[in-house]
This record gives sequence, C-alpha cells and structure tokens, in this order.
Amino acid sequence: MTSLNYSHIVMKESDTRNSKKQAQSACVSRRGFISACSACATCLAFNPGSFLIPPAAREQESKMKIRIIYSLHAPVQNQPDWPNVGFDFNPVMDRINNSMKCSFPEFEFVSSMAAGQEDAEKIVLQDQKENTGGYIVYQMNCWNRVVQTIAKTGKPVLYADFQFAGSGGFLVYTATFLNENTPNVGFVASSKMEDVIAAVSCFNLVMNGGSPSDFVRATERVRTGSTPASRHYTVNPNEIRFLSPEECTRQLTASRILAVKDQSASVAEPVMGIPVEYIPFAEVNDAWSKADRDRSAEIVRGWQKSALEIVGVDFETLLTSAAMYLGMKEVLKKHGANAITVNCLGGFYGGHIHAYPCLGFHELCNEGLIGACECDISSTATMVAFNILTGGRPGFISDPVIDTAKRHIIYAHCVAPNRIFGPAGNTNPFRIMTHSEDRAGASVQSVLPVNYMTTTLEINNQRKEILMHQAVAVGNDPDDRACRTKLCAEPVGDIEKLFTMWGKWGWHRVTFYGDLKEPVWSLADSTGWKVIEEA
Repeated sequence: MTSLNYSHIVMKESDTRNSKKQAQSACVSRRGFISACSACATCLAFNPGSFLIPPAAREQESKMKIRIIYSLHAPVQNQPDWPNVGFDFNPVMDRINNSMKCSFPEFEFVSSMAAGQEDAEKIVLQDQKENTGGYIVYQMNCWNRVVQTIAKTGKPVLYADFQFAGSGGFLVYTATFLNENTPNVGFVASSKMEDVIAAVSCFNLVMNGGSPSDFVRATERVRTGSTPASRHYTVNPNEIRFLSPEECTRQLTASRILAVKDQSASVAEPVMGIPVEYIPFAEVNDAWSKADRDRSAEIVRGWQKSALEIVGVDFETLLTSAAMYLGMKEVLKKHGANAITVNCLGGFYGGHIHAYPCLGFHELCNEGLIGACECDISSTATMVAFNILTGGRPGFISDPVIDTAKRHIIYAHCVAPNRIFGPAGNTNPFRIMTHSEDRAGASVQSVLPVNYMTTTLEINNQRKEILMHQAVAVGNDPDDRACRTKLCAEPVGDIEKLFTMWGKWGWHRVTFYGDLKEPVWSLADSTGWKVIEEA
C-alpha cells in the first residue's frame, strides 16, 4: 500500500470571536471591490452605465430597499443543530450587515430574522407597504423554511449559504428552485464575502430597470466567473480488487441491515436485494447495559493510546461509548446481520439509548462491518453494497457542503472510519471529540488522506437508481462549526450540476476511496439499475 499523505491542519478563528472592529473592517469599498473582482464585469455588461453614476447623483435618487433575512432558530442558538448549540450569530450578522452597507451606499439595507414560514409571511406583509425591491436570504440553520415564502413574492431573491450552518437546507432548497425553474431566485455558495458582494451587486440591474430573471442570470455568471478552474492533481495509486457483479449480488442477498428507528419491530422490503429488519431501541439499550465493563475499559485504553488527542470527552463517556459498540456488535451477531443504522439523535434525546453510537460505528466500519447514522436505510444499503463490491472498504456517510470559492465539496459528519482502505489497510490519524451539534457524547474527527480519487454514491431502491460523482481528496477542514470530520475534495466534472440533485435525493451521500466508476456501471448493468452522474 502506498504511504498516505495527510493535509496540514490549521485552526481557523471562530466567527463568534469577531469583534465590532473586525466586522467593520470586513467592509469592501465599492470602487476597490469592482477593480479587484473581475466577476463584477458581468453586471457591468448588463448595464454598463449603472456603476458610472456619480455618487452625488446617486444620493439624490430614491434608494432601492433590500431586506436581508436571516433564517435561523434564534440569534444565540438554543438547540442542537448545525452549526452547534450555543453558537452566537450576532457578530456574524453584524459583519454581513456592515459589509453590505459599506459596499453599496446606493441601496437601503434593512435586516430581519425569521424562524420559519409564519415569520416570513409577516415580513412579506410588512414589505408590501414599504416597497421593498429585493431580498437576501441567508440560510443560517439547516431546515428553517423561510426562503420559500420570500421566493413567492416574485421580487429578486439572492439565496446565500452560511456554510457549516445552513448548508443542508440550502442545498436541498436550491436544488428545488433550480429544478422548478424558479425565475427570481439566484444563489451564492461561497466562503468568501467578496463573492457574496459580487452577487449582491447584481441588484443594480433591477434598480436600473432589469427584471428578476435578468438578476438571476447575472448572479449565475458572477458565481461561475468567480469559481476557480479545475486544477490538476497528482493522484496516488489505489488498487482495488473488485468483486464481479454476480458475486456482489449474491453477497448482497446474504447480508442483513438492522434499522433502529423507534420502539417497534418489523421486517421491511429489501433494499438492492439486502434484507432489512427493524428492531426496537430497547434491544440495543439492553445489549449496551449488559456489555462487559472490563472489556469496555480495554477498548477505551486502546482509543486513548491511538487517538491524536481526546478533546472534551471524559473517561466515563468513553466507557459508555465502548459499551454501545459491544452492545451493537452483540445485536448484529444475534440477528446474523452485518449492518446497523440507528436513529441516534432521536434515541439519545428521547432517553431510549444512553450513549451515542458514533465511536461504535467507527469501530464497526474499521473492521469490515457497517455502522450508519440516523436510521438512513438508503445510505446504509449504499455502504453495504459498495463495501462488498470493493472487498471490504468502508463508506463515509456525510452531510456535504459546496464551496465555490475553492471549487470544493466538503463531506462532513461526526462518524468516520480511520481505515478508509479496508480492515487490512493503513490507518490515518483521528481525534475523539464531543458530538458537534450538542457538544455532548463522543464522536470522531478522522483526518482522512489526501491526493486520492474518491467516488461518492447514493442508491434509491424505489427508482432503481445509483447516484454518483467523483472528486479528488485535497484536505481536511478543522472549522469548529458543524460535524467533526470534514473531508475537502475537488469534484471531477461540473460543480454547477452538483447543485441540482439534492432536492430529489436528500442531503446524505456515501464516499469511498478509489475509482469505482466502471465497477458501479457494471453492477448497475447486471441488475437493471440506472446510474445518474451528478457532476
């Protein structure tokens, strides 16, 4: 096996530490920005005179009102969710507000917060009386449904992702807008404020008589113009001994998935030929409670020895995590199964289980079994199918984020193996940390190897489809927001096309190290399934 390369980790300054001075310094002068950002030439092309009006003349004009709406639970997060409980959005919102006001004196910016549809409807009703000309909607938490109501106004809307915070909803809702050809919603998915400001500059088109669809086309050109071109990477060799499609199919039917959703038990329809059985929380919790304490302590000592560091997790929490691993393994043995997926958050918050299964999933995946998050049957079946096809390689289930500023897709989750090449492969470094969303329990930050081709997959049993894209692993993002493991990769192909798939397929994806493209097509051909290449 070729020796592995690991990206250098540099901790970023947290957004919550931004002072008022830093927020003010985030302002970008309009003249300086336009001269520095070639992407803004797009808007100039639409209305070449719009930026040439003297400042004094602009002050005499009636300013266009643009409302910035922050879609979030609360200004200081009071519940577990991305980015994390206790996160203070106030300095982030201050920085954004100041950047807009400093960059665009020709606009009047007002800002509001909305937790959901009801708040959004009140804002729209108010704005009907105030002649608001357009909206910027920032998705700050994942699933707050605000932008849908704002889009219905017909006014130009710029939809922005506060990354590692609202990215799930942003991707799913943006894909829906794209697939429905919503004519008035443009979007920006960048970690650089300069890219957001370039998109906001497109409101000048509307102020000078352009239509909402003109605005959307301009934001698209600005976005694609500021996205870096594809780079060429030296990709490490990574040999895989694939099973034949026939042998893979045979082993799929011999597998079994245990799904732990609630307190009920039943047999479900097979997924890609894999039998599925629902078992209750109580069975897993009982196995956890009976796990041998000495054996659990031995596992903990192994983690303490092998982890780069253990951050914020005490010995007793590690002990309960080890007991959960042993309990799940016992349940798998009892049912003759090789995969388990648990409604971890519902079980833990509901008091049905008393330890997060994250470290247990980590161990199961390392040894060739399957441990999968959130009782996601499709992703679990994806992990099973391509673990078999690759002769034992684990899949990394994740909540992806797209950053056009770097041309990256970032695969983020609090569970990840550190034997990404299979049980007999080399290990990579990992940390044990709290679960990110609630700062509780124990989870894994796996520092995954770089300069390897990866293949990301998701199956849909009902449609008999396999979704696929490939990307080159280029780094690990240590941002404290959102899930602990964040593998950064550059997509192979069209990053813009990637924005279109999340509404139909949901947020989760499963990433495997290696070039699985041809074997995936062969398996699909032999089983009558269809492959959808999303990039």
